[in-house]
Amino acid sequence: MASQGDDGPLVGRTGTLADIQSCLRSVGPGGTAAVFLTGESGVGKSRLLRETADALRGGEFAVLVGTCLDIGDASPLHPVLQALRRHDGGGPATVADDPGALLDRVSRDLRAIAGDQRLLLVLDDLQWADRSTRQLLLYLLAGLGDVRVSVLAAIRAEALHGTHPLRRVLAELRRLRSVRVVDLAPLNQEQTQELVSAIAGDVAGEDADRVYKRSGGNPFVVEELARDLRDGRVELSDTLREIFLARVDELPVNAHAVVHAVAAGVEPVEHDVLARVVRLPEDELLEAIRAAVAHRFVVGDTEGYRLRHRLVAEVLEQEVLPAEAAALHRRYAEALETPDGEADHARLAHHWQRAGVPSRALPSVIAAARSAESLYGFAEAHRHWTIALRLTAEDAPERTELLGHAAESAHQCGEHLLALARLEELAGRTDAPGECELHLRRARYLAATGRSETAEREYELALRAPDCTPAQRASAASFLAELLLHLGRYADANQRARDALELAAVNGSTADLVRASAALGFSEAFREDPDNGLAVIRHAVEIAERSGHPDDLGCAYLHLAELLTGPLHNIEEGVLVARRGAEQLAARGVGRTYQTRLLAIAGNGLFRIGQWAEADTMLEAAMRHRPSGADAVELLLARCRLWVNFGEVDNARRDLDAAATLLAGGGARHVLPMLTLRAGLAIWQKEHATARAAVQRALTETRSDDLVLLGVLAWHGLRAEAEAHADGAPVDPGALRRLKTVVSRVESSAANAAPEVRSVLDGYLALSAAELSRVEDRPDPELWARTATIWDRHQPYPAAYSRLRHAEVALQRKGRRAAAIAGLRQAYATVIAMGARPMANEIKGIAQRFRVSLTDDADTVAMVPPDPDAGDELAVLTQREREVLAAVAEGLTNREIGELLFISERTVGVHLGHIFDKLQVRTRVQASRVYLTAA
Repeated sequence: MASQGDDGPLVGRTGTLADIQSCLRSVGPGGTAAVFLTGESGVGKSRLLRETADALRGGEFAVLVGTCLDIGDASPLHPVLQALRRHDGGGPATVADDPGALLDRVSRDLRAIAGDQRLLLVLDDLQWADRSTRQLLLYLLAGLGDVRVSVLAAIRAEALHGTHPLRRVLAELRRLRSVRVVDLAPLNQEQTQELVSAIAGDVAGEDADRVYKRSGGNPFVVEELARDLRDGRVELSDTLREIFLARVDELPVNAHAVVHAVAAGVEPVEHDVLARVVRLPEDELLEAIRAAVAHRFVVGDTEGYRLRHRLVAEVLEQEVLPAEAAALHRRYAEALETPDGEADHARLAHHWQRAGVPSRALPSVIAAARSAESLYGFAEAHRHWTIALRLTAEDAPERTELLGHAAESAHQCGEHLLALARLEELAGRTDAPGECELHLRRARYLAATGRSETAEREYELALRAPDCTPAQRASAASFLAELLLHLGRYADANQRARDALELAAVNGSTADLVRASAALGFSEAFREDPDNGLAVIRHAVEIAERSGHPDDLGCAYLHLAELLTGPLHNIEEGVLVARRGAEQLAARGVGRTYQTRLLAIAGNGLFRIGQWAEADTMLEAAMRHRPSGADAVELLLARCRLWVNFGEVDNARRDLDAAATLLAGGGARHVLPMLTLRAGLAIWQKEHATARAAVQRALTETRSDDLVLLGVLAWHGLRAEAEAHADGAPVDPGALRRLKTVVSRVESSAANAAPEVRSVLDGYLALSAAELSRVEDRPDPELWARTATIWDRHQPYPAAYSRLRHAEVALQRKGRRAAAIAGLRQAYATVIAMGARPMANEIKGIAQRFRVSLTDDADTVAMVPPDPDAGDELAVLTQREREVLAAVAEGLTNREIGELLFISERTVGVHLGHIFDKLQVRTRVQASRVYLTAA
């Protein structure tokens, strides 16, 4: 009779299996779902994975199955590549011909396999997942890709101890509504008895109880003990080791050797590798493998051989003499080495380490590190460089070079504090690099940790270092100029860029020239001379195109496209430049970095000119490249602008949270937009305190002279105060005072700004003045009319918003109703075309309040709201409270009402409290009855 581990009765798990399948079908806002099964070894996780995969395969799901390696330095994305190979029928592994090709190929293959179906990715032993696989899961389940994916993964609970990286990943994923973590508990006593009976037939109650006590309800051990009962074996001892060793002792000698060999290998163990390790004639080896399979220790497929359960390896490891284990690992290492040097360096390094031969392990570790770096697997490269350090004595001369690689790889994979620590160890060695190089690297690492002021000082120290070569001086100056540009300190960046350009022209590289030119051109165009600044950046593009280097092209095109779509407001040309640059850089294999950022810039430009559908399509395409770091932040913020104004609340929050995690102390050019978007989302949700907190944090935590960013922030801050005031919430005098100070600063600085920049600033200053009139109870339709006129020259969205506010004020005053109605209809048509649902709903609310038709063909007259009917019980309610009550009467929950009206669930509760008080009722049923009676 088959066991629960295979196709036998699924005792105690049928309910769990149904729940898993239901969860995987119930996707979240991003079109994703996930179930993570945790539990001790042998508890039945793998069986549930197989049952679920079989149940969903061939229907609405395309299914991929992979297993993580049980070594700490597996190749990047191993389980996913394994799953793809299985799907392709055992074809060759994916090969990376150039940087980024592996990741691009994986993304492309996942999309191709999914097709029109949803994709189910099944991963076993996720506790051994490499960092790239963990990051891929975060990326997919956050909805950043375009694959409708469900993930089912099994994790050994006993492996998640201490600082295991998967614990942090699960903590992040638990916050997603579509992710569920299921702790698979052992069987209880009744379930254990059922499983024992299914395997061994009718057994005495005391025998079943003994199995339960000895197994702790672990299904795997229950099965082993139940088979002992069924086969009439003598009672074994009370430990797992005795159970497994008794079974191992029954194996033929050669099968025993096979099980020991597979237990020591990195699964799957290929047949030819196993043959070189066990060293038996082919016919005897095959007979031994068949015996191991028949005794249910080994399973095999086209990839190689695995133990049926890794507990066997854990038991056998304690029974093998150290010398015997070392010899076995040495044979593995020798079997994996190839004459052409194309061996699996990660596995090779693992076995040489276990063999106790660090001198042989070190070259493989270094080769594995370099291979990982070539695939952008910086986390894996960092782990290999760390192992290389452990294999190297403190006084070894090669340790200095290894420390340099370890520090840089730590920085590249986001471990910036560790990079600094490694750099300090490197600096303390007698053969350390020169003072200038140390300052340069320290500055880069500090900047990445968010300690910008310290980084700035380190760049200054590098420039003053006595051993600073002309080339290093040019590089330090250009990096410093870029740092200041990123921080939004354009005046400082301008001066530093001039110095850097002089140095780079004589002693610098092409990269230094491009970087310095970009910083100089951007800052000069923003501050005083758009034509000259633009000419400088265009010249940088020419230099970059002659060199053809991706870094040069990326830097030049990025700043040119950003300048055109942003400060100079030549959006159409900027979008074309961004697209042209993205095409060139995609052809050079840097789709994940420069191409994605250029597409983000193009998406921002399309957002500004109202082409939101096209922007959405472009940004989703860019997300397929799986960007990371600052590139991902650019893309997340660009997409979040759409989410906020589309009314996609959950998606917007997800992207904002992801951006905040990635930023970790980033510059004003990212932090200010992120906090402004948080405020904008909160405003639509009527979360006034949240909106105010985001704006005030931006004012106090960032230092920038980017007047456009400050103008946008000031408008959002004043709009938040105006919305709070309109809803009867108190206005914060201190917050209002700080916002007025920012407006004054922008106003005074705008006079000296470039004309193109000043024209955009005028629009935000007009919006700020009009919002202030709302806060101070002096509504003026002319302020909003002037604002709409200004924005008609630039962007349709703020123009539509201005017309909305103009109509609201004008209709209250009973004057110029025809113009107000026309403006409201124009605004409605604009936002409907863009898909701006929150603003469309607000326009409809204004139209309903004043009984205005939003279609031109209706013979409608704007009317002042009628005086409340004395007999109308709902007259005491505000318009929003009426909307909430109507939804309550339809039977909607608070959550559903919030989604319908684009407000938070908490705000719905507040409105309900007011409704109950005003109507003098205590329950939703009573409130609904009042509404239905009045209606």
